[in-house]
Amino acid sequence: MRELDVEQVKETVSDLCVQANYHLPGDVLEVLQRAADEEEESPVGREVLELIIDNAETAADEKMPICQDTGSAVIFLDIGQDVHFVGGDLEEAINRGVAEGYERGYLRKSMTEDPFERDNTGDNTPAIIHTQIVPGDQVKIALAPKGGGAENMSAARGLTPADGPDGVKDFVVDTVSSAGSNPCPPIVVGVGVGSTLEKAVLLAKKSLLRPLRQPHPREHIAELERQTLAAVNDLGIGPQGLGGRTTALAVHIEPHSSHIASLLAAVNIQCHAARHAEAIL
Repeated sequence: MRELDVEQVKETVSDLCVQANYHLPGDVLEVLQRAADEEEESPVGREVLELIIDNAETAADEKMPICQDTGSAVIFLDIGQDVHFVGGDLEEAINRGVAEGYERGYLRKSMTEDPFERDNTGDNTPAIIHTQIVPGDQVKIALAPKGGGAENMSAARGLTPADGPDGVKDFVVDTVSSAGSNPCPPIVVGVGVGSTLEKAVLLAKKSLLRPLRQPHPREHIAELERQTLAAVNDLGIGPQGLGGRTTALAVHIEPHSSHIASLLAAVNIQCHAARHAEAIL
């Protein structure tokens, strides 16, 4: 059994908050540049893509947020079953890390205490924490700031098994079409399919952590990803909704076993600032 002090978790979360909001991951920058150089046909679309890339580079150089909406602090924890946390409460330590990171990084605090009364908590807590127990004695922390504009355009639907892959594709395309320019395209589209409603939604969000355009290992899922991305980009919404071929940078689909009567599907949309950072303790 390995002991891990929660203070180390707090410090790591604090650093990840700043890192994720200042630095766009390399795979995202690479796909943006490829779209600008090779894929986008619209001159306006290419110009917008270059501005997005310039903005990301400036943020990294000047140590400032990529976007003014520095998001909810969504955290995925893979906790090794042989880890024993000491020194305090794990969730409280994570929230202290978020509060410290958002203060230190001059990041906007966007969380409200109550969804109706709307009083800001003042430190961007509480974090949204998802945990999974895995083999081993390490802890993997993935932090993904999630902006409100993209999150608001997400959706879930109960399909029937007879709808099949085409039904999932149509649902994704309808969701992106309805969203239009609201989620600040080009977007990344996370899709969860199967299981129960809450699991499908979680799979959709977690799929956004996969490196862009890294296909799913199952070929029929990878093929559905390719077909769905092509259909989304055929909508012509384009960068920032100004028209073009680059409405989405990627579509990531995560399937799960399903009840014989069900085909649950969820779409979680991420804006072009597809921010996330990870650490292993």
